[in-house]
Amino acid sequence: MSSQTYQAVLFDLDGTLIDTAPEFTIVINRMLKADGKPELPASQIRSEVSNGARAMIKLAWGISEDDPRFNQTRQAFLDEYLRTIGMHTELFDGLQTSLAWCEQQGIPWGIVTNKPRLYSEALLQNMNLASRCAVLVCPDDVTNTKPDPEPILLACSQIKVAPNQCLYVGDHLRDIDAGAAAGTKTMAVCFGYLSDPSEAHRWNADFVISKPTELLTHLQDSCHAST
Repeated sequence: MSSQTYQAVLFDLDGTLIDTAPEFTIVINRMLKADGKPELPASQIRSEVSNGARAMIKLAWGISEDDPRFNQTRQAFLDEYLRTIGMHTELFDGLQTSLAWCEQQGIPWGIVTNKPRLYSEALLQNMNLASRCAVLVCPDDVTNTKPDPEPILLACSQIKVAPNQCLYVGDHLRDIDAGAAAGTKTMAVCFGYLSDPSEAHRWNADFVISKPTELLTHLQDSCHAST
């Protein structure tokens, strides 16, 4: 994007903007311990976070979705997560600076996530990010979730920015596919929950970064290129 700066920056949530894995690890291992089961290494749980609660339940309890205990275990997990949400969670190191820079430049930033609104709103509220976030689009708001472009198009519409003036940042193939289908520029991050960071280079994103601090450099370069 050499002719103009971005008019908005949109992020996926878990594994892209916010490191929620430590909190999921605490919740899961607390529950496993209460069940008399062995705790799991943080690295194992981390690798499943982007795949959602169902994937984490399958991993931690070793049960499939047709197991009669599955839905009860999942709900107990979500209830426990909601009670502790935001207490052990932080922005990825360096992204606070990127958000502050966007705000200084008058560039709105927002979130397009497959995380349900109940948990997304609670997380942003408890991290003091809710008032700073220009738009939040969750599965509750759309008919089709990522990798469909609908959530990103809705976010762009709500902040009145054309998709081709927007950057979408994500840590999963579905993020890049959704952004490309919506017509945004796309950036894949390697610092999220990928077990093989090189995988991000195969998603055909417009840009790939390996460290959170590289986002700010990219945004500043984009801004300078437009002047």
